Amino acid sequence: MSKHLRLRLRYARARRRGQRTSRRRAGIRFTSGPREFALFGAVYLLYDAARWVCAGHLTVARAHALRVIALERSLHIAVEGSVQRALDSGVLSFVLSNIYLAAQAIVLPAALIWLYRRSPVVYLHLRGTVVVTWLIATPIFALYPVAPPRLAGIGVQDIVSHQAVVTLTGQSTLFYNPYAAVPSLHVGLAFSIGIAVVAALRRPWIRALALLWGPLVTLAVIATGNHYFFDAATGLLVAAVAFAATRAASRSQVELHAVSRAVALLKSGAATVLAAGSSAPRAAAAAGPAAGTNADRPLSAPAAARPNRPSIRVRRRIPESATGGCRP
Repeated sequence: MSKHLRLRLRYARARRRGQRTSRRRAGIRFTSGPREFALFGAVYLLYDAARWVCAGHLTVARAHALRVIALERSLHIAVEGSVQRALDSGVLSFVLSNIYLAAQAIVLPAALIWLYRRSPVVYLHLRGTVVVTWLIATPIFALYPVAPPRLAGIGVQDIVSHQAVVTLTGQSTLFYNPYAAVPSLHVGLAFSIGIAVVAALRRPWIRALALLWGPLVTLAVIATGNHYFFDAATGLLVAAVAFAATRAASRSQVELHAVSRAVALLKSGAATVLAAGSSAPRAAAAAGPAAGTNADRPLSAPAAARPNRPSIRVRRRIPESATGGCRP
């Protein structure tokens, strides 16, 4: 085995030990990898099924989309059509369409798997952010369905169905809500992934590339006609709320673990004190005869704890007049 390979193996073992130590101090318990990802996959299927069940109707979704467009026009940010026309080239449209498809189907699970092995604590925060984001977004999709720009009848085309290998119409609507435009989870989770990867890496240039993932996905969802700028803003807001809730839950878990450890230490300390107190009289009684003390009267705690000191005998001086001038 070469020296370089030995160093890499030693570094990997040290990193695993450090991860186990940090998880133990934080009170974090992990399930095995296959079970963890099986549970996450089950949660994702439930979320996707809920989105499909709560899908609205095109008429209502278009009415809500017109309200979103009116709001953007009042804020002078309704530029979805202009962005799509500016990026409407063969290669660029193909790349952006596949980025839109890969953001949720490939990059999100790949980031979770990598963070599970690289930085388990960061993985927990990202996993919690994703799950809480789904929980927040599902009732919004059900109560306020919004048609994306490609279905709103405003002149924006469906670039993904023409450029990518997967179409967004027809059979792909199984477990798929075409009117779940607000909020844009593509944008919110893309920024969450970028921040999580930055927290797990050290090299500055790789961290800078990770931070570009969120803006790149934002550009892709707008250029392909799947989201508005309003969707991107609400997606970021939902992801931020989910992250804050996850951090609060993690801190409460850590505090609960610290309290439970403190209670356990107090119980063990009290048991030790009680055991020492019950054995102290017997020890003092056994040591009494050797020390020249009464066995029926054990030493008190201060006397037993006091070290043995040499005794000093003080002789009283007798006046010479009392002895007739002779000292005893």
